[in-house]
Amino acid sequence: MTPKRPLEPKPGSKPKPGRRPQPKPRPAPHPAAKPALKLKFITTGGTIDKVYFDATSEFEVGPPQVREILQDANVTFEFEIESVLRKDSLDLTAADRRLIRDLIERDPHARIVVTHGTDTMIRTALALEGIPNKTIVLTGSMQPARFRNTDAVFNIGTAIAAAQVLPPGVYLAMNGRIFNPRHLQKNRRRHCFEPTAPDQPHGPL
Repeated sequence: MTPKRPLEPKPGSKPKPGRRPQPKPRPAPHPAAKPALKLKFITTGGTIDKVYFDATSEFEVGPPQVREILQDANVTFEFEIESVLRKDSLDLTAADRRLIRDLIERDPHARIVVTHGTDTMIRTALALEGIPNKTIVLTGSMQPARFRNTDAVFNIGTAIAAAQVLPPGVYLAMNGRIFNPRHLQKNRRRHCFEPTAPDQPHGPL
């Protein structure tokens, strides 16, 4: 049996081109690496930093306790701590608040946690309003950080979370809530902070 010859193209006709191989899809470019999270902690004293001094048989404001809290919690973000004042918040002056504000305005960090005494925390928060492009969260505690039943660790954790996710502005982190300092008061009898009126906005969370 004679094998069939392949069909020859007709005169004047163009041969059909073969199928070209499809180019391989290019891998998606890697997204730009996000800058590492870094928080700045500014300490001003207050109950959170109070320690017992045997020489005077009383509690006084001591070294900042936030470093020990962060180390015990094994946090994985970068942080920097700067101790500005070691005062009971009732002893803070207008000049002290200007010092804190000036420091925050000059600081390159965009996310800042301020540890502060609870008695005048609201006053300091209001003095820090209007600083652009910075998320500032004030926190403290009703019991010293070294006490077994302290609320310091919980409040610091709340402030850290708030500083990471909230837009620029000034906030208070106490009692498991984030507050707007403009509509807030300290209830000394109940040892907590609360909105000044139930229908007032008191923060985004």
